Amino acid sequence: MARHYALGLDYGTNSVRALIVDVSNGSEVGTGVWEYSQGNNGVILTKNPNLARQHPADYVKGAEASIKKAVQQARRVSRGFAPADIVGIGVDTTGSTPMPVDRQGQPLAFQKMFVKSPDAMAWLWKDHTSVAEAAEITELAAGIRPQYLAKCGGVYSSEWYFSKILHCLRTNPAVSNAAHAWVEIADWIPAMLTGTENPDHITVGVCAAGHKAMYNQQWGGFPDAEFLEQLDPRLAGLMMNLPSNAQPIGRPVGGLTKQWARHTGLKEGTPVSVGAFDAHLGAVGAGITTGTLVKIIGTSTCDIAVVPDDAPLQDIPGLCGIVDGSVLPGFFGLEAGQSAVGDIFNWFVNTGKNGTHESLAKAAGRLKAGESGLLALDWNNGNRTILVDQRLTGLLMGQTLHTTPAEIYRALIEATAFGALTIINRFEEYGVEISQVVCCGGIAEKNDLAMQIYADVIGRPMKISKSSQTCALGAAIAGGVAAGEAKGGHDGFEEAQKQMTGSRSRVFEPDPSAHATYKSLYRLYRTLHDAFGTKDGSGNVHHVMKELIAIRNQQRSNA
Repeated sequence: MARHYALGLDYGTNSVRALIVDVSNGSEVGTGVWEYSQGNNGVILTKNPNLARQHPADYVKGAEASIKKAVQQARRVSRGFAPADIVGIGVDTTGSTPMPVDRQGQPLAFQKMFVKSPDAMAWLWKDHTSVAEAAEITELAAGIRPQYLAKCGGVYSSEWYFSKILHCLRTNPAVSNAAHAWVEIADWIPAMLTGTENPDHITVGVCAAGHKAMYNQQWGGFPDAEFLEQLDPRLAGLMMNLPSNAQPIGRPVGGLTKQWARHTGLKEGTPVSVGAFDAHLGAVGAGITTGTLVKIIGTSTCDIAVVPDDAPLQDIPGLCGIVDGSVLPGFFGLEAGQSAVGDIFNWFVNTGKNGTHESLAKAAGRLKAGESGLLALDWNNGNRTILVDQRLTGLLMGQTLHTTPAEIYRALIEATAFGALTIINRFEEYGVEISQVVCCGGIAEKNDLAMQIYADVIGRPMKISKSSQTCALGAAIAGGVAAGEAKGGHDGFEEAQKQMTGSRSRVFEPDPSAHATYKSLYRLYRTLHDAFGTKDGSGNVHHVMKELIAIRNQQRSNA
């Protein structure tokens, strides 16, 4: 009996991964990873600490290299495998990562005059150069289009689409004048594979459009021309050059071109699904359903939940969007997240020279909750949820002359766990019940200490997705659905998820004693959170250091 496979392309911050999956059971038969070649681990940096870009040439090279590696491995692992057995392709990317393109849909960075211009490249999700523009968009929307903000948490972010475009319009006339349109790479890469890059033919995905570009069918799609013109008349013109209707994942944007078939060995015409962000397809790959929160934990985190689109749902302040169909058809996709998690741990290890992740985790694991006397805020790259403020920074409180690197390392993990609990509390405050948490991503895979601390802080079991490549698996599922059952794929996501996803047998259970201590520490965390992050916080933190010392002394006396 012939077997059928789907291929997922997962474009991350530092690399692209290709994954080949058996659509009948989710078995992963081939994988290939290609590290981006340009910049610092694939990220173009300058002296401006808020700037982060990527060169689109890496997206092109990465697709060919990673697919070839995955196919080669599949040939070795699966007897009888042939590239023609791949029936569909899905793509996930970082986001919001928009990129200026010309009239043919080619990146401006491909032109000789712009090849070294960071502004002509893709503006990576963690680029925060447009803080002022984000505030301007928020202020205008609050005044004349409050509904736009209601569906994206109440504040427009510097990490998102229009902020970045507006900043470029204000600061780089050469790039701005040359750009015919700005396209999310989640849309451009599927278009590249299918030869539909021209803005007249490109397919815009509802995931990127809804969560980052204020797209909603309630007001006819993207923000109206009057609103955009008040920000900058050129914005309205740029949006006229893109399709007005956004599509959900699982729908094909076209078939693999003859050129890409020749480059990769795949079959010409293989359906390619509408693209989406890594977190949203990671949620699909983790088997998301009503009541499940999927945490994709890596350099940053994205938290995804779904609610049936015929169920009552309040607007939730501080979220990164409530978008119909952005994760699964028939469901609202709810996105939240933290702007830095693994990046914080890496910063401490790489700049402090205090040991490796492994040595620090081992030493930190010997400490009890609260024993360090430290408390941190997880805002080293700003706050994505629930404050939506990239001007916030990290904080470490409670240091003494006896504080050790391991204690700091543990405090940084605890801070990200407190931030995760804040997000869960916000969901439930507005009626979105979280009955289970499923984690995936590099931290979930590699850092047992972090997962145990998360369980202890949140007070819930932490399940781990069975796939170590959950985002790529979700992309492959989308590819299988784009192919359809008649061509060997699936006719819907529900059946595909049943057959292709699952969780591991090991579950991180909360320790009741640690959870009790963390409840006291979380109360202090919220004091700092509100004092530094909100206008309504009391600002009086006189008691925090004293209470940290009291908790520390109590825990050490119980050791």
